[in-house]
Amino acid sequence: MSSIHVLLYFTFGTLASLVISRAIHETAIAEKHEQWMADYGCCRAFSAVAAIEGIVKIKTDELISLSEQQLVDCSTNGGNQGCYGGWMISAFDYITQNQGITTEESYPYEAMQETCDLEKQMTKAATISDYQMVPKNDEEALLKAVANQPVSVSRDGSGQNSKFYNGGVFTGECSSRLTHAVTIVGYGTDEEGL
Repeated sequence: MSSIHVLLYFTFGTLASLVISRAIHETAIAEKHEQWMADYGCCRAFSAVAAIEGIVKIKTDELISLSEQQLVDCSTNGGNQGCYGGWMISAFDYITQNQGITTEESYPYEAMQETCDLEKQMTKAATISDYQMVPKNDEEALLKAVANQPVSVSRDGSGQNSKFYNGGVFTGECSSRLTHAVTIVGYGTDEEGL
C-alpha cells in the first residue's frame, strides 16, 4: 500500500454531493499551471494555490488565477524560505491570517523570492476560513476529501519515478520522506488508463 502523509483540505461548507466530476477538477487546475516548478522549492506555493483555485472553481464556476509569488514573498512563517522550501500549512496559515490572497495578474510570478509587496497583496481575490488535515495514511478519508475538492499533499519527490514523471496516474513507490508538494485533483482511471 502506498503511503501519503501530510494532507490538507479546506472547509468551505458542505457540498451537496461527494462525487464531483473529474473534468471540473482538471479544468480548474490544468488551464494555469504550465509554468510549473523548475524553480526549486516553490512547489508548496503552487500546491496551495492550485487547491484554492480548484475549490473556488467548484464553488463559483469561475477560474481565478491566484498568486504563487505572494506566497513565495510573504508567507515566510513556519519555516517557509521563498523558493528554497517550505510547507503548505504555513501558506494556508498566511492566507487565513492575511484574510485572502490576490491574483496572479496583481502579483505575478517571478520564480525567486523578493520582498513582500504590501501594496500588491492588498486586493483579495479569494479567501479561506479554515483548513483541515486528512488523517495520515487514511485512504478513505483522502478519497472523500478529493471527491469534494483538490487536496494539497506532501510526498517524496526524490525517486527516479518522480523525477521522470510527465503526466497521467502516478504509480511509483511512495515513502515517508516529504520532499515535494503536489495537488491531488482526482482518482481512478478512465478507459484510456488516465
